[in-house]
Amino acid sequence: MKWDASYDVVVVGSGAAGLTAGLTAKLQGMKSLVIEKTERYGGASALSGGALWIPNNHVIKSEGVPDTHKLARLYLDSTIGDRVPEALKEAYIKRGPEMLRFLNNHTRHMRFQYAKGYSDYYPEKPGGLSQGRSIEPLIFDLKKMGSLVDTMRRSTLSTKGFTMNSYEFHKVNMIRRTIKGKTTALKLGIRLVKSKVKGSLPVALGEALIARLRMSLAEANGELWISTAFKDFIVENNRVIGIVVERDGQEMRIEAKRGVVLSSGGFSHNQAYREKYLPAPTNAKWTSTPEGQTGDVIEPSMKIGATLDLMDKVWGAPSVIDPQGHPFFLVADRGVPNMMVVDGAGKRYLNEAAPYHEFVDNMHSHHQKTNDAIPSWIVIDATAKSRYIFTGLFPGQAFPKSWIENGIVKSAQTIEELAEQMNVPPENLVDTVERFNAFARNGRDEDFHRGDSAYDNYYGDPTLTNPNLAELNNAPFYALPIYPGDIGTKGGLIVDEYARVVKSDGTAIEGLYASGNCSASIMGETYPGPGATLGPGMTLSYIATTHMANAVNKEEPTLLKV
Repeated sequence: MKWDASYDVVVVGSGAAGLTAGLTAKLQGMKSLVIEKTERYGGASALSGGALWIPNNHVIKSEGVPDTHKLARLYLDSTIGDRVPEALKEAYIKRGPEMLRFLNNHTRHMRFQYAKGYSDYYPEKPGGLSQGRSIEPLIFDLKKMGSLVDTMRRSTLSTKGFTMNSYEFHKVNMIRRTIKGKTTALKLGIRLVKSKVKGSLPVALGEALIARLRMSLAEANGELWISTAFKDFIVENNRVIGIVVERDGQEMRIEAKRGVVLSSGGFSHNQAYREKYLPAPTNAKWTSTPEGQTGDVIEPSMKIGATLDLMDKVWGAPSVIDPQGHPFFLVADRGVPNMMVVDGAGKRYLNEAAPYHEFVDNMHSHHQKTNDAIPSWIVIDATAKSRYIFTGLFPGQAFPKSWIENGIVKSAQTIEELAEQMNVPPENLVDTVERFNAFARNGRDEDFHRGDSAYDNYYGDPTLTNPNLAELNNAPFYALPIYPGDIGTKGGLIVDEYARVVKSDGTAIEGLYASGNCSASIMGETYPGPGATLGPGMTLSYIATTHMANAVNKEEPTLLKV
């Protein structure tokens, strides 16, 4: 067969999982190529918080976090249960820390810090840690990248010029409430001034993660092609030996001597797939993922025997849709006091501060029962508006005029008037607010237990008895519609503990591996902690390339010496 290009490892997708696959393949002596179908590399990872949830890793251990393999396994068993195979959970706990140590020891740039205090999402479950297990990349100066930055996907989240990691955002969110919030804001201001003086371009979160991976890949002489779309597999003797791609309008055949790693995203932008697999109603306009996530690898993989799982699940992200049609993912916004969420009947139906995937699951289940939860409404009062960051606006900053003109923000001097604007029964909303305010006065949410979990408290106000509860009684009152958005779909190709794509009988498709959101999540139907999307994607990529590297010896891989 005539090949247009030949590599040991070919990787489809250029997010954190894809770049990790290309990088670790190269660091293990294999020639690698990463392809990206859009004009910018980085995928959804570049737009993310950049956190990695990997239990028992060297970064958190150095900070004294009392994590162990046994404790991590207990937590995964208590959250994921038996929804995914035991071997897959065990591989993740064992190989995740190994992957991080390998990157630390073999690159200059893959450096992380502990996201101290960022709780596991279910810290009260057996094995959960209220201080958290997540790590995040160190702030990185994009000026170091030279022309590599030109085609990197950049975050569209406005931070008013300030660069902050998740720990700093958590503190500055309380700028009006705590001394730590004020001192953190000052620190960010000093950082901004220094960057202007030095001419640097600091980034944090997902941008820092992708920049560090891209720099590491470049220094390892790994290749990355943008505007290169996957089309199909080339199979010989029941083994994937290459792929067909389209690049610059031309079809190319690329050989993959050791294997292909599918690290692309899910199908969030494929409306037909959404309607086929996801709970209704569903809309591609609600996703925060990049435009390229259309599930291109699913059908070609199924044609060669791959099986699917979790196709009805998403990484849920409750979102407000702005006038331009862009979703704004409500993360910290749902933890602040003086706020509640109601359905179309004006009634509360969930813990507003719950982990975001659970929030979206609850939206769907409530909507199936009532047909009244999509959209729901987030309601705040003037006190919340003046005290906390909300929908990306600083405390006291007015909502954009376009948000009001387009009816996204409803505003009124009384709860009754607000209800009329929301088109919900006024008597219901009044009763709901009165009941909520009684809970707030007593410091306990008797209906949905908001504030009982350490995770709820993380984005709450630490100056209050219950950080997540305060009365809504200060006009004007505001309401914004919320939709069940996502930061990616959860379903895809089933893989084994070596990241190999498997058939319905459990046997592997030779030469084909998967990681990232195109594979069925090894977190099952839940979301154990911040970074439980990126952590597994990077780990599975590393597992895949290690398996290929060891395949030369015809042995299953043992732990690499790192």
